[in-house]
Amino acid sequence: MRTALALLLVLAAAPAMAGPREDALAGLANRDVEVRRRAAVSLAETGTMADVPALVSALRDADERVRGLAERALWEVWSRSGNEDVDHLLRAGVAEMQHGQLEASIDTFSEVIRRRPDFAEGWNKRATVYYLVGEYRKSAADCDEVLKRNPAHFGALSGYGMIWLRLDEPARALERFEQALAVNPNLESVRETIETLRAFLIQQRRNAI
Repeated sequence: MRTALALLLVLAAAPAMAGPREDALAGLANRDVEVRRRAAVSLAETGTMADVPALVSALRDADERVRGLAERALWEVWSRSGNEDVDHLLRAGVAEMQHGQLEASIDTFSEVIRRRPDFAEGWNKRATVYYLVGEYRKSAADCDEVLKRNPAHFGALSGYGMIWLRLDEPARALERFEQALAVNPNLESVRETIETLRAFLIQQRRNAI
């Protein structure tokens, strides 16, 4: 009886076992590259918005594959609202967008926003469609809403840069592209655009003298 009671006391005092998500978070900092890779894959399935800072840090991992897996995990985490019906709507809107049903997708993403205004990805997807239909000011306004809720959203930041290019504001575009690259240094097309814009703005200033 005493032995059983002592065992119960030991178990009660022991810390709770870590779950898959906690294990994956710890794994991102492991020296073993295979552990870090598995951790990033796991967080794509189990991660939450609370894990975004760790995944953003993993975008600078020494291993290219870890960086790519961390980027994928971020998109997966950002696409989960915490509500199955809202997530289903988001996927439906994406399918509409991919099939060229742009006005329908705007309506679908607007319903996502109505149901979960705190869900940044609903705003981001609608910003994308507004851009595609040439509603650049509306797209910019939605990007603002994304960044209020998720400042690390490099997709919205680079999208904002594209909007400013469309609006013939290269200096503002450069600022947004630089912000996107500061979050995710693996955006090679953004890096190339930044170099082009910097050269263009330097020449523009020279021409103005």
